Amino acid sequence: MGKRLSFFRRHLRTWVQICFAALSNGYAAGFAKGTIYKGSSKLLCVPGLNCYSCPGALGSCPIGSFQAVIASRNYQFTFYVTGFLLFFGALLGRFVCGWLCPFGLVQDLLHKIPFVKKLRKLPGDRWLRFLKYVILVGFVIVLPLTVLDIVGQGQPWFCKYICPSGTLFAGIPLVASNPALQSALGWLFNWKVAVLVALLLLSVVVYRPFCCYLCPLGAIYGLFNPVALYRFRIDAQKCTHCGVCQRACPMDIPVHSAPNSPECIRCGKCKAACPHGAICSTLQRAHRAGGETS
Repeated sequence: MGKRLSFFRRHLRTWVQICFAALSNGYAAGFAKGTIYKGSSKLLCVPGLNCYSCPGALGSCPIGSFQAVIASRNYQFTFYVTGFLLFFGALLGRFVCGWLCPFGLVQDLLHKIPFVKKLRKLPGDRWLRFLKYVILVGFVIVLPLTVLDIVGQGQPWFCKYICPSGTLFAGIPLVASNPALQSALGWLFNWKVAVLVALLLLSVVVYRPFCCYLCPLGAIYGLFNPVALYRFRIDAQKCTHCGVCQRACPMDIPVHSAPNSPECIRCGKCKAACPHGAICSTLQRAHRAGGETS
């Protein structure tokens, strides 16, 4: 029983990721028929990057929704999406990336595949990490807001030209089950597949390259990490600056000096690895304080 409990604890995050991916993409009939669910739940967003066009998706992607309505005259829905991002950012920060994003799960599983040499980071990592902010500003905000069609509507530039999650969970399943779409494929689909394949292969060697360098949703949530309700704290009296936390961190963050870095996805590996118990979350600290007062 003890071994089973220990196994479950070690793989808790993976199980949460799997369950949330299955829950948010639970419309099984969509995959069987090659159709998109259009029920009332599609008016609501899910926290992670989960494509609206995925045959099984029961909710909408906040980044896709934001692009779709940013140039719309109906600003009410824009305010909803913005408020949604602010709420989850202020509540959890990039915990969403580490625990609730289906494409994050895919990258995690691929990185478990053995390889000759794993890389901690790519060359130019320091500058490449700013690329997701460039994509956020350029492809999610500026282009949809300024490049409009004849009826005054913008396009979802990030979804259309970059998003690998949409290609994997929506584009490929829909094309595979719809012969009419197969005959209409062009350079754009080939480009999106190439981006997806490159990131999937890179995920075997580097931990979560899409999250590190390209994801605009991670860029938004990361800005809230230092102030989110759920964040990490370092006990200065226990911390010896041994560096074990950074070596355990798959994102290569110096946790002892920057526990709430915008790059942290809250996987918790640093906490588990710390030999001194110097790292805790705000929830753990509140629980301890409550226990002491009781």
